[in-house]
Amino acid sequence: MSNLAYEEVSHSYGSLPAVENVSLEVKAGELVCLLGPSGCGKTTLLRLAAGLETLQRGRILIGGQVVADERRDVPPEDRSVGLVFQDFALFPHLSVKDNVTFGLRRMSRCERQERAHAALKQVAMENYADAFPHMLSGGQQQRVALARALAPQPRLMLLDEPFSGLDVQLRQEVRDQTLHVLKRAGTATVMVTHDPEEAMFMADRIVLMHRGRIQQVGAPEELYYRPVGAFVASFFGEINRIRARVQAGRVETVLGDFSSGGLTEGEEVQVLIRPEAIKLLPPESHAGSNRAAGRVVDAKFLGRSSLVHLSVANGQGPELHLHARVPGRFLPDEGTSFLLDLDTAQAFVFPLDAA
Repeated sequence: MSNLAYEEVSHSYGSLPAVENVSLEVKAGELVCLLGPSGCGKTTLLRLAAGLETLQRGRILIGGQVVADERRDVPPEDRSVGLVFQDFALFPHLSVKDNVTFGLRRMSRCERQERAHAALKQVAMENYADAFPHMLSGGQQQRVALARALAPQPRLMLLDEPFSGLDVQLRQEVRDQTLHVLKRAGTATVMVTHDPEEAMFMADRIVLMHRGRIQQVGAPEELYYRPVGAFVASFFGEINRIRARVQAGRVETVLGDFSSGGLTEGEEVQVLIRPEAIKLLPPESHAGSNRAAGRVVDAKFLGRSSLVHLSVANGQGPELHLHARVPGRFLPDEGTSFLLDLDTAQAFVFPLDAA
């Protein structure tokens, strides 16, 4: 049984559709990331599951029980949902321990204390039980917010951009800790993020949204290597685009020929190629090769990789400006020539008018 199910859910703000006909299930122990640009509907889906918005059309089930449809709307406190917001929303006048026990009012005092201690221990914050939020770092506050959400042992955890307020180094550390805590807890989790790398790090499955609709659902590697459309392919980072045309069931480019994937004969298409798919080979070691040649325009060191700007002859048309991403430090001089090899697993053909 799924811990969360959206069934044909639609929701609008006035005349503006926010979510359109979304169906999705999240299983126990699964971490699902709702990913997409601002305004795509991901936060609306989270708020609908939490009961912070009144559902307009469709059904939402938690633990197999209907919590929202066109006739009923179970209050947030009765949905067995844990919430962690972007700003953590800790009560400044309460200690860490009292923040965690705040949502445990239906228990005895002894039970509340035991549950709070266990939750704080889960996030390695038990030694800060008597501290106040202003005494904690941003990462520590985030862990207390997570402990508070986990303390009632909810069926479902909902995280809304939980790391966006942290600096880069701290964000990496805290999201790693959070991932391990959630996996040990075994709670079904839905997390909203607009950061593709964060979604790939955290998620068992990614739900990529655009304009209120789900574009693709799958494991991170599935969306990266088998995108269903141009929007999906380009959302996970910079991409090279080459215009071409279907001829005899093939798409011919200076970097090689590709299957048309059943697109119409004569149709204009776009070939999307990830920068890391382009390999730079020394011309002298591949004499007589029919590979395309590229001339270095610029090269930038980015830390873990280098980005090489290339100018590539394109038959009768203008030269192509392509980017190749190379691991480590690789800074060839302007004007240096290379032959270009291509990892075709990271090249995709879509209609030219695809988003």
